[in-house]
Amino acid sequence: MAAPETQPPRAELKAAVELYLALHRAPELSGAEHSTAALLTDRLTALGLTVHPGLAGTPSFLAELRNGPGPTVLLRTELDALPVTEATGLPYASAVPGVMHACGHDLHAAAATGAAARLAATRADWQGRLLLLGQSAEETLTGARALADDGLYERFGRPDAVLAQHAAPLPAGTLAHATGGPLMAGSRTLEAVLHGRGGHAATPHLAADPLLMAASAVVRLHTLTARETAPAEGAVLTVGTLHAGTRANVIPDRATLSLGLRAFTEAALDRLQEAVRRVLAAESEAAAAPGPPELTVTARSPVLTPDPDLTAALRAVHAEHLGAGRVLAAVPSPATEDLTHLTRLADGTRIPLAYWMLGTTPAATWRAATAEGRTVPANHASDFAPDLRQALPAGITALTAAARHLFADGPHAVGAFPPSPEAAP
Repeated sequence: MAAPETQPPRAELKAAVELYLALHRAPELSGAEHSTAALLTDRLTALGLTVHPGLAGTPSFLAELRNGPGPTVLLRTELDALPVTEATGLPYASAVPGVMHACGHDLHAAAATGAAARLAATRADWQGRLLLLGQSAEETLTGARALADDGLYERFGRPDAVLAQHAAPLPAGTLAHATGGPLMAGSRTLEAVLHGRGGHAATPHLAADPLLMAASAVVRLHTLTARETAPAEGAVLTVGTLHAGTRANVIPDRATLSLGLRAFTEAALDRLQEAVRRVLAAESEAAAAPGPPELTVTARSPVLTPDPDLTAALRAVHAEHLGAGRVLAAVPSPATEDLTHLTRLADGTRIPLAYWMLGTTPAATWRAATAEGRTVPANHASDFAPDLRQALPAGITALTAAARHLFADGPHAVGAFPPSPEAAP
């Protein structure tokens, strides 16, 4: 029996590093990842995969490698970057002003493509069908739902399992698996419009100031998790934007807020959304607004819970390939992810999902932060900089080993979720 691989061969790793650097230098925002998708699909085509581009009218694509009878295993990577100005000082920093791969999607894409290269080069060792999904617009939590609504699986068939990983501020080269419950929270993104009555700054008594309503609402909204939610529930509310006004001497007639809600149950999200409506309505009434506020759900993602049986099996596989000391237990995170739209289906069935966190923090940074009692640069921060030498080989090996396990043992080796009692939202 062959010894477990601890990292890909040098030539394949070099190609993956070059791909990562190219992606990191040229990030693209959600829904506009055309060059990113083209770069990846060119690489996958060269590896012998058949590429189906432009899914759901977006830059999303599906690459396919058929290798005889066997299970179908889908690897998912995201394509999009964030509207963040990079401050890492790296020689390969983003060359696009105001846009950065601050969440590690470039790392995910390079690792998934590296795993595809490894599997393509070792076809004699496995049988089945490999799918690699490049998903647009994960950051806006709209990409996976668009693919589901467009009939991704009706066109290409349902996979027997879905595999994905995500960069996290953990020691570089480690993996962290869920321990039986949720790994990530569910979420809702809301847009609120507060209506006022515009006027001159010199006569505020003749106006109804929506900016003042919004400022008061922002303070009150944050009490919904601080004073109306049990601490153990782990709910989070964030007001991400507030837009109002054009000049100092003009009172505007409207203010717009964007909010994010995160919780580990749909019931908690329902309660928070209703509380947001209540607060906004009360602030509007208190200010004698000319009309009630508008509240719209612009995106949502279900709670992400990996399949416990598949997770247990792959935790052992990863310990075999990377060493038990590099496979950790993950703490449930209020971060969100839309992949569940592709694993919890509208007919109530669930596709087994394995999802783990991939450590990215350089060892020196981790040690210094631990010694000084401070946090390390994390996702969405302008100084987020994965340790490529450790994280990329670990990410390639993790996906490759997981896929090979499923190809070898088949779908019977994992305990698929039973039908869900409710349709996917």
